[in-house]
Amino acid sequence: MAVIVLSIGTTHPWNVAGVGRDLVVGCAKECRVFTAVAAVSAQDSTGVIALGPVAQELFEAQLSALPWESAGAVRVGALPTSAAVRAVAAALRARPWLPAVVDPVFAASRGGELADRAARDALEEELATLSSVVLTPNLSEAAAMLHEDAIERSNLGEAATRLRARGAGAVLLTGGHLEGAPADALATSDGVEMFSEARIAGAMHGTGCTLAMVLACELAAGKPLPAAVRAARAFVRAEIARH
Repeated sequence: MAVIVLSIGTTHPWNVAGVGRDLVVGCAKECRVFTAVAAVSAQDSTGVIALGPVAQELFEAQLSALPWESAGAVRVGALPTSAAVRAVAAALRARPWLPAVVDPVFAASRGGELADRAARDALEEELATLSSVVLTPNLSEAAAMLHEDAIERSNLGEAATRLRARGAGAVLLTGGHLEGAPADALATSDGVEMFSEARIAGAMHGTGCTLAMVLACELAAGKPLPAAVRAARAFVRAEIARH
């Protein structure tokens, strides 16, 4: 029987990110994916054109309809409003045994906001403080959450540790946009583990969503977190090489 991952977030018309990408990745990982859509977006190669949050009552009904008790993990992407964030946080808080990979997507990589200021604040206060959460910010998202201008290679591990100190079970801070070889820092109760390989030629949209979803699939299958991170990074690197 296929493992089940719950995907909660925003759509992308091209399905290169968001819940559509989660369905593609879940298929590749032989996971069954159930979705709850918090917002519908119009995006193209230039960025976000329009964003429409789903009515809160409808969003909460979707959350209630998900097969929580059968799921092995949750993947949370862009949530546009503070009400949506709080609804997801309440659902996760009620199920502390269920690992949740939370990607704090505040804006599209090619431009345009996907979460308002209140949603960002709620994510920091409500989702990033849950012990069941593996937080997966990129450099700009982590800098925003730490209220810093930028995060450098030299303080990658320290930044991940500071984010984890707010309550998350783990933080995987991704440094794909660093100059030179990309590096990621995984902060857990055991300390910090660094991951780095030579940069692969090529470009791919949706690397953050892909990494987070593969990580959720690996955790749902019962893989320990460090091994799940290695598997997720290898999957993304293979996808970049293929594009």
